[in-house]
Amino acid sequence: MIRFKNISLRIRIFLSMILLIVMASILIITLTIYQYDEQTKEYNEKRFERKEQNVKKRIGIDLLNTSYPVHTDKLSTIFQTLIYQISDIHKLEITMYDLEGNLLKTSIPYSFKGDKPSNLNSARLEALRLHPENRIFKVKEEKDASYETSYTYLENTSGERIAIIKLEFRQDNSEQEAELREFLSMLALVYSFMFLIAIILAYFLSSYITRSIIAITSKMHQTRFYKRNEKIILKRAGTELSILVDAYNNMIDQLEESAVKLAQSEREQAWREMAKQVAHEIKNPLTPMRLSVQSFERKFDASDPKIGEKVKEYSNTLIQQIDVMSSIASAFSDFAKMPKQKKEKIEVIGVVKMALDIFNEHDIKYQPSTNELFGNLDKTQLIRIVTNLIKNAIQAITKKENPKIEVRVFQEDDTIVIEVEDNGKGIEDHVKHLIFEPKFTTKSSGMGLGLPIIKNIIEAYQGTISFTSTEGIGTTFKVILPKTS
Repeated sequence: MIRFKNISLRIRIFLSMILLIVMASILIITLTIYQYDEQTKEYNEKRFERKEQNVKKRIGIDLLNTSYPVHTDKLSTIFQTLIYQISDIHKLEITMYDLEGNLLKTSIPYSFKGDKPSNLNSARLEALRLHPENRIFKVKEEKDASYETSYTYLENTSGERIAIIKLEFRQDNSEQEAELREFLSMLALVYSFMFLIAIILAYFLSSYITRSIIAITSKMHQTRFYKRNEKIILKRAGTELSILVDAYNNMIDQLEESAVKLAQSEREQAWREMAKQVAHEIKNPLTPMRLSVQSFERKFDASDPKIGEKVKEYSNTLIQQIDVMSSIASAFSDFAKMPKQKKEKIEVIGVVKMALDIFNEHDIKYQPSTNELFGNLDKTQLIRIVTNLIKNAIQAITKKENPKIEVRVFQEDDTIVIEVEDNGKGIEDHVKHLIFEPKFTTKSSGMGLGLPIIKNIIEAYQGTISFTSTEGIGTTFKVILPKTS
């Protein structure tokens, strides 16, 4: 199940608004039903009270007009027939008890709610006596109707209690429930229409709210350190979004300043590192040259019959060291300058074979995928790439039993792929990330500029170079060059 926090802001706003509308609708419907029910109960209760008052008034009038003495034992006689008339007029059932709870007279037929009413129990009599209003009212709910019942005292014209009167009214709720169902149906129809409108409004509102945020997010995704980043310009943005946009634009200004400072610092650091490396490489041949001069100065004897040989030996030593210094200068010069891109159509299979012919090793196997493969590349630079990779492979398979170097050339889409694989000692994992770094080398000699130089050449032609290596098993370098550059 997708967690709510992982959903996009737009969907969260949309769902939150819909949920709020649904909850509000449910709450309103619930309150409507509750209010309708309470109003119905209040109406029925007030209606029963009016009936109760009218019945008591009618009974009081009958007591005034009777010729019988108004005593408890005469009530059955007085209301022998009147009780049925009153019951029929007011549509309720009337039962009279003496003050001890004994049944005197009732309008309830034997078929109404079962058996004929019995006497009142002592608990009911005590509850009526202790009630502050001397009245007990209760409602009994059944399936399709409710029964409202009250117990009060009946008084004579002098205000003396002469009996207990029980009034019972059967309220038919089916009509009211039908009205409620009809009202809820109409309300549900209205809310369904409102809910549909709310969904549309929530969709467009959530889109409007998040539109500016999406624009800001898109700009942030495009932000890069070493490029010129565009500032965000939003019209009619809210206060919060304006603050966010201003913060982003300020960040862009600071980022550009930091990029300029960092680029300048990196250039200065690169020149310092290059100067240190050049100085280190130059000192290496200078030391034996200095020692040779000092030794020649101590041992120089013009009368020595072998002075010519010694001068020649001394000259050769100096020349060798000067050649070393010259090669150092050439290597750094080659590394410093980017190769000029030449566009000439060459036959790659033959050029690679030409580069391999200068090696006398029998362990090199050349496996081109076709007889001819043309590309718009620089012949000299291609030879230099292949030569450097083969030299590294030859050095890697030294002291290896059954050494093997495989060179493969093939076309892949619109690119030319050159792979050089050896079964040499491989490259250790902890130095793999340094392979293309200047000055780094795994050999005891060399300046570590071979792979960085050909990497510069390859990237100048929008190509790539990569490698896979397993220690003790071998290494495979893969060069991908575009057929046209």
